[in-house]
Amino acid sequence: MVNQLAKAVFIGLVLSNVAFAEDEKAPDWNAETLSGDWGGARSSLYDKGVTVELTHKSDMLANTSGGVARGSVWLANSEAAVNMDLDKLAGWDATTAFIQYHVQHGNKSINNYAGSFAGVDNIESSASAGQFFQAWLQKNSANDSLSVLAGLYAIDSEFYVTDTSGLFLQPPYGMSAEMAQTGRNGPPVFPMGALAVRVKYAPSGFYVQGALTDGVPGNLNNPQGTQIRLDKGDGALTVVEFGYTPQVDEGHYNKTAIGLWRYSARANDLVDVDVFGNSLRRTDQGFYFLAERTLRAEQGDPAQGLSGFVRFGTVNKDVYQADWSGSLGLRYQGLFDGCDGDTAGIAVTTSHASGKYRQLNASDSSETVVEMTYRAQLQPWLAAQPLVQRIFNPNMDAALRDAWVVGMRLEVTF
Repeated sequence: MVNQLAKAVFIGLVLSNVAFAEDEKAPDWNAETLSGDWGGARSSLYDKGVTVELTHKSDMLANTSGGVARGSVWLANSEAAVNMDLDKLAGWDATTAFIQYHVQHGNKSINNYAGSFAGVDNIESSASAGQFFQAWLQKNSANDSLSVLAGLYAIDSEFYVTDTSGLFLQPPYGMSAEMAQTGRNGPPVFPMGALAVRVKYAPSGFYVQGALTDGVPGNLNNPQGTQIRLDKGDGALTVVEFGYTPQVDEGHYNKTAIGLWRYSARANDLVDVDVFGNSLRRTDQGFYFLAERTLRAEQGDPAQGLSGFVRFGTVNKDVYQADWSGSLGLRYQGLFDGCDGDTAGIAVTTSHASGKYRQLNASDSSETVVEMTYRAQLQPWLAAQPLVQRIFNPNMDAALRDAWVVGMRLEVTF
């Protein structure tokens, strides 16, 4: 019933010309999208307060050597997002809404071939399915320094996020590998959001934000469709982040943040048991740090140049396969003359095996993945992104040889 109602709401919003507008020049739909202005409909929607964004990503990937086995797959993600300024649309002062629906295509896993703990591709999911990822309302106050959001929400849209790492296809550059493994069904991150409340206060360059979400997003027994459940024993996930983002020129990056998270439900110890032979129950919590900076900006265009990021996080060493992971990377936009919109990058992620996991599995101490990629902006609405990944000690498994993954992403904005 929830799934059918959510689909009806989404279709109704699109068909009723719901759109979002910002206090800036309207986009040039004919130049920036493949499907154009829809005969003026998009511009009309924008003036009323609505933006509809349609995107498609197709990834062709192959594990050419090492890992579990050689093999190739095609993965795809189609997405529709509706942004709404409810002040313009309905007279609700300082209120916005957002709805995001996506469909996963391709039911094979590249990671079944590569065998990486951290994963290979950030649009891979456990099942081919269509579902609402996010659907929330946000109310701002105190000159927009305070905001409260409620609804279906993904924490990696605002927490533990660095914009510069978004270039890379490997999953840890979205939600970091150590936190992605937590919880009974993972935290509320792609491809599944959870019911949540988020509060953010940002009076100046400093900010503090916190979110309280359902502790088990979706349905453990059914990955298909939009599953919103609040079952007994799910508990809650709490995330708090403190950060500093000083005022910088447009296109520059400058962010530093630390975060803490904790599930209210406890998790099973990997090894230790009580006197009855039951696994000891441990606190399920962690800590993270991140920073990103523009390291060199080209004269005349601050968006072009070199930027970098670093991220590090920990989890309970008694509960999970990896007790910490860290990543760092560099990206350069406009590396070659005449290719101002292209971006090149290299990044490294290391996931460290916990002592108890090594005790159980006689595993290697860590897995490290290096990714090199180049995103070519062929048209404002079309990008092609070849990549190479080298996976050292896949899944920390001493029996697996280092793997090589090559691939290409095509991204279209309709």
